[in-house]
Amino acid sequence: MTAILGTVMADAAKHHRTFNTLIRASHTSYIDLETFLPWDIGVDKSKPPKKMDQLWIHGTSYDEQLTPEQRLEVAWLETARDLSMFIHLEHFLPYLYGGYLNQYKDQLDKKIYEYLMLFAREELTHILAFRRFMQLADLPLFAPPTTWSPFTNALTALRPEIGVLSTLIIEWMAELAAMHCTQSSEVDPLTRQLFHAHHNEEIRHITFAKAIGSAFFQNAPAAEAQEVRQFLGTLIKGLLAAFTYNPEISAFTSFEFPVRPDDAAAIDRVRNSEANRQLNETRFRKLFDWCRNYGVM
Repeated sequence: MTAILGTVMADAAKHHRTFNTLIRASHTSYIDLETFLPWDIGVDKSKPPKKMDQLWIHGTSYDEQLTPEQRLEVAWLETARDLSMFIHLEHFLPYLYGGYLNQYKDQLDKKIYEYLMLFAREELTHILAFRRFMQLADLPLFAPPTTWSPFTNALTALRPEIGVLSTLIIEWMAELAAMHCTQSSEVDPLTRQLFHAHHNEEIRHITFAKAIGSAFFQNAPAAEAQEVRQFLGTLIKGLLAAFTYNPEISAFTSFEFPVRPDDAAAIDRVRNSEANRQLNETRFRKLFDWCRNYGVM
C-alpha cells in the first residue's frame, strides 16, 4: 500500500465538542499508577483471570483433554498473551503519534494536537501498569506476532488517518475481547479491576478514532477510501486469527499442550471452531457493525 497524500485529520472542527470532552476527561480522570488499583490485595491465581468458557480451545476436543488445574493455568497464560499484546501496541503508539506531532504540527487542528499528546501519555502509563501486574502475577511476556514489525514499519509511512483507523481497529477489538471475558464475579478481583480501569481510558481513545475515521470516509476520494478499506479488512482478518488462538502458548504450559505449535491443521480447527465463531460474532459485534457501516467488512 502506497502512502496517500491529503489533508491531515479532515473536518476536525465538526468534532470539537467531542475532542473537548475527551481532553477534559483526560485531564481530570486518569490512571495514577500507585493508587488506581488496590495492589496490596495481590493476585489470587486460584481464581480464573477470565471466564472459563472463553478459553481459546473451549468447545473443541482439545479442551476435553485438560484437567481443571490445566485449564486454569491456560486461562492465566491466555491473559498473559492479551497483556503482552497491549504492551507491544502501547509501546508503538506514542512513537507513531509522536511522529505525527513532529511531522504535522503546523497542520494539525489544535484540539487534535492536544489529544494526541494526552493519548501518548496514557499509553505509557498503561505499559507501566500492565508490567507491574504481570510481575505481581508472575506471568510471561509473549512475543509480538511475526507480522508486527512489517506492519508497524509500513504504518509510519502512511497518512495519519490510516494510523488512527488502524489503531481504532486494534484497540477496539482488544477492549471488546478483554471486557467480554473479565468483567465477571468469578474472575480474580485485581485482574477484573485492572481491565476495567484500563477500559475507562481506552474508550476515550476509541471515541477519538471513530470521529477521525468517520471524517475520513466521508471526505476521502472514493479510490483512496477503498484502498484503506482493503487495508483495514486485511488487518481485521489477521487480528481475528491472533485473538482466537496463539500457538506460542504451548511454549509456556507446564504440561504438553494438546495443540502443537507446528500443527497447522489443529490450529485451524481451533480458530474456525463453532464456539470461536459464535464468540467472535458476540464480543466483536459493535466493531463489526461500525466496519460494515463504512464498507470495511
